[in-house]
Amino acid sequence: MKTMVTANQKGGVGKTSTVVHVAFDFLERGLRVAVIDLDTQGNASFTLQGHQSGYLASQMFDLDADRLRQWFDGRVDGPDIHLIASDARLADMEKRSVSEASASFRANVAALADCGFDVVLVDTAPSLGVGMAAALFAADYVLSPIELEAYSIQGIKKMVTAIANVRKVNTKLKFLGMMPSKVDARNPRHLRHLEELHKAYPQLMIPASIGLRSSIADALASG
Repeated sequence: MKTMVTANQKGGVGKTSTVVHVAFDFLERGLRVAVIDLDTQGNASFTLQGHQSGYLASQMFDLDADRLRQWFDGRVDGPDIHLIASDARLADMEKRSVSEASASFRANVAALADCGFDVVLVDTAPSLGVGMAAALFAADYVLSPIELEAYSIQGIKKMVTAIANVRKVNTKLKFLGMMPSKVDARNPRHLRHLEELHKAYPQLMIPASIGLRSSIADALASG
């Protein structure tokens, strides 16, 4: 099983749309997918509400991996998406220490592997809080969607630094790179920012981008 986190300290850059579309792509490839929504806004949970597992994201921070195994025992059979939905109790996670939350989350992610999942996708809130840190400490991969606007580019510098710091502890974590999202090819500012990013981070830019298309929003709204 592999775990991928989408993370950026700036909101509205395409993290959730990336998680949802990647989840459906993996499903179409015949994989068993768990999606954990750690964002209290719950946008991924809204789009994937037809795939509710009944297990809640805040429970991933309880040190009770056996309960998770019992919950999913016999439920993971064949290609499917199982949503571990955002809930109000997630807001309390910020009161816990990073080490405590990370240990619990990591143990529960490991338990998902025992349940037969092929891949776990984690959507995070747009801030480097306890939830995002715990997800990064448990992940194999992290992907950072970015918007080609000044505020988003400002945020990615902090995100790259944060990922580098996490990798000192979670040495298996691989940064897949920055993925330009909502790119308007007719906007000179977007094209200029894209060129600047490729020059500043030549090894960290994914050689593809997601265009500014209404069809993406339509797909998310229709689930």
